[in-house]
This record gives sequence, structure tokens and C-alpha cells, in this order.
Amino acid sequence: LQRMLSMAVEVDRSPTCSSRKIADDIFPFILNIPLRSQREALLNTMESQLLRCRLLELLFQHSCDVPTTSSMSLDKILYFLSHSSVLPQFQDETATWQRWDEMLQYLSLLLLSYQTFPLAEHLRTAVSDRMDLIAQKAKPRLQESDDISQLDIHLKMNDFISRMQETLKQPFPPQIQEKLFMLQ
Repeated sequence: LQRMLSMAVEVDRSPTCSSRKIADDIFPFILNIPLRSQREALLNTMESQLLRCRLLELLFQHSCDVPTTSSMSLDKILYFLSHSSVLPQFQDETATWQRWDEMLQYLSLLLLSYQTFPLAEHLRTAVSDRMDLIAQKAKPRLQESDDISQLDIHLKMNDFISRMQETLKQPFPPQIQEKLFMLQ
């Protein structure tokens, strides 16, 4: 399945458009996956970073009270950090702290996926044009909204931690503390 999805993204001249179409079709099914382990298995084994990034973006858009229309960027990831509520209650009964833990896991995965495709590779470019870019050693251009400061990160993380503490009303389990540290 992962190989087929990866090839489907690459078939079109515009991998970005393909990944959007495929993600829009797959997303309702992800919401119906009953167990966290199954959702994580699907997302962690996804070969296409572009598709995984788009699916995670849709998941966070779905969990925001006020979705944003901005394009994917580091600033948008900070927006998700500030405006996402705990991920939707899937079909399994999990404790609130486990839902926060899953949200942190997916935020980290979104950040890794995003950094892989626009900053390190040319996955937004058609396969036939990538070889030229690689041969020219052309570096992808950063978007204006990718220029975020350490202060922005610090403020958004503190706000996020405060929201989480308010919801949990107990000390963070070690898994959450570790994920918060890694995300920051």
C-alpha cells in the first residue's frame, strides 16, 4: 500500500497536487481507524513524506477550532501548536493524557515530514525535473513563513504547555515530558 501511494504521488507532473488529492481521499478513513497503534503504523511507514505531511496537516486542521488557510510552513506548525485541541476522540477509549501524547507524536512527525520535503529535497518538483535540480545543486527556497524566531517557539511552547496542564490537572507523564522536549 505504501509503495502504491508513493508512486501515485509521483505519477502526476505536480506531486503537490497529487498528494493533496490522495490525502483528501484517504483522510476520512484515517479518522475511522480504531486504534492509535494502527494510525501510527500507517503514518510512520508512509514512504511519501509529502503525502504524510498533507495527511497530518489535514488531521490538525480538523482539530482546530479556526482552521487556517495558509500554506504549509513552520509558522503553520506553530499555529497548530497554539490552536489545535486534543485530537478527535477516535473510536478507542483512551485517557486524556494519551490523546495529548498522540497529538505530540503527530506534531513531531509533521515537523519531521515538513523539514524533509521542502528543506532537504525537491519533492514538490516533478520527478523528471528533479535530476536537473540535483545536478545544479539548487537549494529549495524557504518560504517567508518559515522564518520563525526562537522567541516565537518559546512563547508558543509555553502557551501549549499551559493549555495541557490546565486540561490534565496532574503532573505530566514521562512520555509527554520527553515528547515536549523533543518537539521544542
